Amino acid sequence: MGSNKEAKERGDEQMSIAMMGNEIFKGRVISSGFKTGDMVVIGDWNDSPHGAFTNLMWAKPDGTRVLITPTEELGEFVSSLYSFEEIIVSPMEIKRTDKSIEINCNTGRVSMRWGRTLPIPFSRPRWFIANIEAPFARLFFGTKTHGITRNGLKEWYHVRGLSRMKSVELELEGRSSNQMTSMAPSACFGFSNPPRMPLSVRVDSHIAAAES
Repeated sequence: MGSNKEAKERGDEQMSIAMMGNEIFKGRVISSGFKTGDMVVIGDWNDSPHGAFTNLMWAKPDGTRVLITPTEELGEFVSSLYSFEEIIVSPMEIKRTDKSIEINCNTGRVSMRWGRTLPIPFSRPRWFIANIEAPFARLFFGTKTHGITRNGLKEWYHVRGLSRMKSVELELEGRSSNQMTSMAPSACFGFSNPPRMPLSVRVDSHIAAAES
């Protein structure tokens, strides 16, 4: 009986969010640079309006920004928010644990493993994320907490926890590396750079119409 009530409440919440034009993506953003000059950002979303999905954003050493995605529909959606020179639709085999992820696709393989998560247990309103958290995010991580997407929507990054990267492996386009480096500004796919240091970030991404 209780589970039915909880399911109804979750359904009502999702319906009200949809009516407000607000979409919430819950999951992890995992990023690292590599000694080869490649830079990778993995979006691993376990709960979203598009269901659970994973995509790989990859900046090549020459600065070319590539999106690797499992379906054309997801490719169209993600590329409407962020900027890429190339989109690759490929089957993606995902292996994950609480502290690691490995992606195998037609282009190659990326694996990342992180340590204990430092949780941020309390929720913050959007105004707080956009105004109070913003200077700290810029100072410590070189990131923005709020901005405008490529197609003119507003996005807020509601960080829930941070984990330092422990190890990384990359095999893409014949290049391989297991040495992590900081992220360069050329890895910017949207309004914010990824964190300077290799990190796994548990995050809720809120996307809404510009007038919200």
